Amino acid sequence: MQNKIKVIFFGTPKIALKSLEYLIKSDKIDVLAVVTQPDKPAGRGHKMTMSPIKECALTNNLPVFQPKSIRKEPGIQDELRKFEPDFFVTFAFGQILSQEVLDIPKYETINLHASLLPKYRGANPLQRAIIDGEKQTGICTMITELGLDCGDVCLKEPIDISDNLNCVQLFDIVAEKSPEMIEKTLIGLVEKTITPEKQCENGVCMANKLTKEECKIDWSKSAHELHNLVRGIYQCPSAYFNFNDKIIKVLETEVMGGKGSEGEFINISKEGVEVACGDGSLLLKRVKPEGKGEMSARDWYNGVKNVIKGN
Repeated sequence: MQNKIKVIFFGTPKIALKSLEYLIKSDKIDVLAVVTQPDKPAGRGHKMTMSPIKECALTNNLPVFQPKSIRKEPGIQDELRKFEPDFFVTFAFGQILSQEVLDIPKYETINLHASLLPKYRGANPLQRAIIDGEKQTGICTMITELGLDCGDVCLKEPIDISDNLNCVQLFDIVAEKSPEMIEKTLIGLVEKTITPEKQCENGVCMANKLTKEECKIDWSKSAHELHNLVRGIYQCPSAYFNFNDKIIKVLETEVMGGKGSEGEFINISKEGVEVACGDGSLLLKRVKPEGKGEMSARDWYNGVKNVIKGN
């Protein structure tokens, strides 16, 4: 391969940052521009904040495009055509592309998807895999088509999910493993050493966006199910229960074998607060009460035990 592969990178959150940085430094890839979501208000002051991908692009003097919906902005599409890219690379971009956009690059639009397709197509594949108690997930590169994550798969790599791995830790693993896979895919497609394979339709399942209702802890479920929920949405946005008209986010748990009425605090120890579930019990180890910082569950309990005893 004599000439560098010309790429426009589409991405928004931190999970895609290392891939962009890697491609910028690659001696085989030429990143021409970046497309990312518009700046959004963040934090208590609601200050307009740029995405990690935009920050990286500006640091590296790359042109940045921020469409509200790239499907509806032909002006930006025309600007991207002027670069004459070989590929678009998308990784957690956050918008659906139209056929007009997919037709712009010389070769294809390549997407990095964080599951072993066809399992967990959709918006929250890593979180859904943990919530469902999967022991393995993975990453794959695929040819983007108009359907949802249904394109031909180029490369796959499995990732094991241990019993206590949370979604933030899994995001970090995916972020580390993705850059080389993207580069290998681009080179392999140009040199024709990779032949994309159609997805098998058996085993298709969706990873739909999480709802607030799903994040609320239902103590009638088993301790294993709730432990998976807690680690599956750790800080994104966190499982919670209501206590004394306050939201208590649960950040770290352990499955126990205690018994009691569902939702009952059945044991308090230096390790935490044990709560009875529909099957077994859940040891709350770290929590974040509404309006306060993260703390041990034992410290939280000590602050509210008079309320509990009063009930």
